[in-house]
Amino acid sequence: MNRKEALELVRQHLDNPNMIKHCLAVEACMRALATRFDGDPDTWGLAGLLHDLDYAYTADDPDLHGIKTTEMLANSGLSEDILHAIKAHNGKAGLDSFMDLALYTTDPTTGFIIACALMHPDRKLASIDLRFMQKRFKSKAFARGASREQMAECRRLNMDLDEFLNTCLGAMNGIAGELGL
Repeated sequence: MNRKEALELVRQHLDNPNMIKHCLAVEACMRALATRFDGDPDTWGLAGLLHDLDYAYTADDPDLHGIKTTEMLANSGLSEDILHAIKAHNGKAGLDSFMDLALYTTDPTTGFIIACALMHPDRKLASIDLRFMQKRFKSKAFARGASREQMAECRRLNMDLDEFLNTCLGAMNGIAGELGL
């Protein structure tokens, strides 16, 4: 499966434009992290793009989230590495590789960064910097759905939180136009 086919699937199964943007943001971050860890950006990007393919079907049953996606993609020709990362991103399977960990930590991080941008007066990613994100990270009431514990697992990628946040912010800035930010 190539990126074009994956994006078609995402658009077919996710009708919420914000969910599609989320998948694009995770894809961008995964590609950036793949480069840092000598992974294949296309492979890691596909994992990020497709990770929430089942969101509309599993919203009421989060234990199936990721698992249903891997079932949907069983005959897609995607590697087992991609399918495992997708299954593992909800914390219900082992985080066995850097790609697994990257997807697990990136998923809430993109939502957190988007929330930072939306709270900024000009609502642009380009206006967000590390200091802005650090302040918001400490506020438990801000972007409550973005698990700080899950984001902090970036340390298992041998990255401190500041480096991780900056990497994801940089990747998302690269597609700011697609994200509308």
